[in-house]
Amino acid sequence: MTGKINSYKDLIVWQQAMDLAVATYSLTKAWPKEELYGLTSQIRRSATSANIAEGYGRDNTGSYQQFLRIAQGSLKELKTHLQIAERIGLAARHEIHHMLSATEAIGKMLRQLIIKLAPE
Repeated sequence: MTGKINSYKDLIVWQQAMDLAVATYSLTKAWPKEELYGLTSQIRRSATSANIAEGYGRDNTGSYQQFLRIAQGSLKELKTHLQIAERIGLAARHEIHHMLSATEAIGKMLRQLIIKLAPE
């Protein structure tokens, strides 16, 4: 994306994180009800892009960077939960492959944004 960033919604990393969050809801929709407060809930919470948005709204860069780091941790958590879901038979590899790839791509963008925000 080129041009001025007027909102967190203009950030490609936020847009892709939103797509990933939507994909997790689609994936988990058909899971057993007994998982609703277990793995389903964990996956859905770790996939939200709210930390990117919340950090953007902070008044200082250091706080924003901290929220981006939290978002990175949430991505690792999501990746782990997806791998657990595959291992216990809730999701097939082909169902989560694109989501695992997305976690890597989003993580790289978050790292680059954190670096870009670092004081020189």
